[in-house]
Amino acid sequence: MRYIGIDLGTSSVKLLLMDGDGTILRTVSRSYPLSMPRSGWSEQDPEDWWQETCAGVRQLLEGESPSSVAGLSFGGQMHGLVVLDKDDRVLRPAILWNDSRTAEETSRLNREVGEAQLARWTGNIAFAGFTAPKLLWMQSHEPELFARIDKVMLPKDYLAYRMTGVHSTDCSDASGTLLLDVEHRCWSEPMLERCGLGRSQIPQLFESWQVVGTLTPRAAEALGLPPAVKVCAGAGDNAAAAIGTGALADGACNLSVGTSGTVFVACDRFPRLENHAIHAFAHANGKFHLLGCMLSAASCNQWWVERVLRETDYAAAQTGIEKLGENPVLFAPYCMGERTPHNDPALRGAFTGLSLDTTREQMSQAVLEGVAFAMRDGVELAKAAGIPIPRCRICGGGAKSRLWRTIFANVLGIPVDSIETEEGPAMGAAMLAAVGCGAYESVEQLAKNVVRVTGTVEPDAELTARYEAQYQRFRKLYPALRTLE
Repeated sequence: MRYIGIDLGTSSVKLLLMDGDGTILRTVSRSYPLSMPRSGWSEQDPEDWWQETCAGVRQLLEGESPSSVAGLSFGGQMHGLVVLDKDDRVLRPAILWNDSRTAEETSRLNREVGEAQLARWTGNIAFAGFTAPKLLWMQSHEPELFARIDKVMLPKDYLAYRMTGVHSTDCSDASGTLLLDVEHRCWSEPMLERCGLGRSQIPQLFESWQVVGTLTPRAAEALGLPPAVKVCAGAGDNAAAAIGTGALADGACNLSVGTSGTVFVACDRFPRLENHAIHAFAHANGKFHLLGCMLSAASCNQWWVERVLRETDYAAAQTGIEKLGENPVLFAPYCMGERTPHNDPALRGAFTGLSLDTTREQMSQAVLEGVAFAMRDGVELAKAAGIPIPRCRICGGGAKSRLWRTIFANVLGIPVDSIETEEGPAMGAAMLAAVGCGAYESVEQLAKNVVRVTGTVEPDAELTARYEAQYQRFRKLYPALRTLE
């Protein structure tokens, strides 16, 4: 049998067809628009997700027998707010994870409820990207629409609803709403009350591999699939990517260097944190994980190469970079504000250490190093929680650069492994569907069979020592930049 993984991203939906032995048969990507109607706002029309998903599934199955598909599942952009009325119609465009309009609501939650109380209720403190502050923003700025909310959903779960008619979510994705008691994997009644919601307005909780339902006749026709296809709950994109890269055992670490950057560290038990700058979330395998998120990772390099250098050849832009660990130029990669560890949506990026003999190569190198330094901030928080991290795996567009992988290995001082497939959340989603359909007993069993390391960059002791000194310089940037806000 075959399984479909659907990765609902910010710029496109990526679909993957996987055979029962984990072989990727085909991938498809379909883009849709992103709306930024005001500065700091980021929205999308959920109907665009649905239409492109339907077209993508049909494209994925060209030349294939639809009856060979046993199930499908999702990885999805987290934290987005989708609201439906009593007739299940979308009330407003979805407010996305990278929308920064909720700075006031976030600050108010952390100040009035208090970070310690929020952590007791949910396992986390409030961040501007989370879903709960978006609800409070609607309550204040769109009270008439807020009063009509019948269901609150997350982006990928809207697709599951359109397929099955079931209002569902999974524990990993729900962890990023600030509405879930993560430790006990149930909705937090105090937070629901604080956000003006009743239990009937939130979806049913599932584990990521569990079956939500089968396709409705209408959805089956739109997708070109048999109605018997099972739809599994899926996971937030980072947890789904961790399934796809095999980051499952206690202390297993996955770095995702995409538009945003994430540090994902798997935990067998709920992590007790003193510093809540890193998130404590449910994992898609029924356990837990720590998640550090920087809002601009590979997107910083894209900005530098395409907007500033006006080039499209990323490899060519890295030629001439040779003196690692000796760069006088530092780059603060906070071009969209920052989450981990600073929780500061107003923060912005900067170059320092420029002189009249600064070269283009030094500035290109500084961008790559700045992202690695910022992601190390998340690794250090996980280590401070008592979780040893002996090595890590890396995925995402940035992982394709051997130079960048070398920088990461030496900034972190640990081996960095590359894996055979770079499909991340879509692969993890297909794996969850296979487990949900009973083809494998667990995601651990499946990952052991299909996830393969293809190469490793080992750290060099001398270079790691040089980067340690550079990292300590980098840590002084945020206090200085904060005074300029």
